Amino acid sequence: MDSPKLILRGGEGDTDMHGQLSKRQRKTIIIGGGQAGLSVGYHLKKYGVPFRILDANPRVGDAWRNRWDSLRLFTTARYTGLPGFPFPAHRASFPTKDQMADYLESYAKRFNLPVENGVRVDSVSRVGEHFVVSAGNRVYEADQVVIAMSNYQEPKTPEFAKLLGPKINQLHSYQYKNPSQLKPGGVLIVGAGNSGADIAIELAGKHDVLMSGTESGHVPFRIESLFGRYILGRIVRFVFHNILSLGTPIGRKRREALLHGKAPLVRVRPKDLLNAGVERVAKVVGVREGKPLLEGGRTLDIDNVIWCTGFGQSFLWVHLPVFDKDGLPMHERGIVKSIPGLYFVGLHFLYSLSSDTLMGIGRDAKYIADAVEAEMHRRLSADYDKRPSGPKNRVATQMRVDALN
Repeated sequence: MDSPKLILRGGEGDTDMHGQLSKRQRKTIIIGGGQAGLSVGYHLKKYGVPFRILDANPRVGDAWRNRWDSLRLFTTARYTGLPGFPFPAHRASFPTKDQMADYLESYAKRFNLPVENGVRVDSVSRVGEHFVVSAGNRVYEADQVVIAMSNYQEPKTPEFAKLLGPKINQLHSYQYKNPSQLKPGGVLIVGAGNSGADIAIELAGKHDVLMSGTESGHVPFRIESLFGRYILGRIVRFVFHNILSLGTPIGRKRREALLHGKAPLVRVRPKDLLNAGVERVAKVVGVREGKPLLEGGRTLDIDNVIWCTGFGQSFLWVHLPVFDKDGLPMHERGIVKSIPGLYFVGLHFLYSLSSDTLMGIGRDAKYIADAVEAEMHRRLSADYDKRPSGPKNRVATQMRVDALN
């Protein structure tokens, strides 16, 4: 027998002047407690808008905490802080993933943001004018929902990966933590993006490392040089934030290509891989006799495979007609016009090329929070117009509007 579902109305605990539950004060539900969700929460808290943040991880910051041990950000601390709280490190330093995780946790505590951890959302649907958010045995009702996460959450591996021999140790990059997870012997890294390059450099010297994948270019300056730390970061932020945006002709023209293109290597260059002894090999196209098969017919006698093959779309749990043929949300700067009260934030190029980065999330978060507040007041006004016109009802409604300001 299935366990009963606990129904939590978004406005539970919110009462009107007579102490009765007020359906008009249902909270906004923010799905995702990473930098995007916390940033929206910061602004809603300032505005006095009731909300809850639901996050699947046991702790705030776990999305960063669970990455590989040696990971450092590409962005200096100067551009890593969220609204209202600068990152607590030297401004020209590159924070570690654990520093970032702890910062997000302290951010939520600093502003007393209502995060419910360990709540994995299974579905978002709509009943009448309200959204229904299901998470295990819990069901939340809300007037507004903010989906605060990136496009790509589901790790991708090719179908033929399951045909590799059982003696080959396979990991996806999201599972990789450090070299101790690997068996003695050679390592094949599939994917030549930033994750693959960083992991290859870490393993070179400890293992024979082979890398399969197509290069997508690299940043022409060393990001850890004085120029990179103090000047390049400012240039990149200006271009990503202000030039490559929907507010400029070049941004609108380039958006489609940038949405589907690959990011250049940032910290590691192809020359670094060569100097470290990483062998570049052809594309992996299948499996032969339990071994990776390369384009051209070569098979690899390898002990470990790390799939640095990225992540796929992950919005199958959103049961609403808001996606295009490629599975991307249809929105205008994060606002879903076809379904009032539904928003996205944290998407790649939501408004600019900086939208899914720490240096750009704050602007989009404020824009969405402003829209949430405006929609809340629109609904309050609509409810007010439907009420009887007696002076007692007018005073009661105005008192509730004033309390939310």
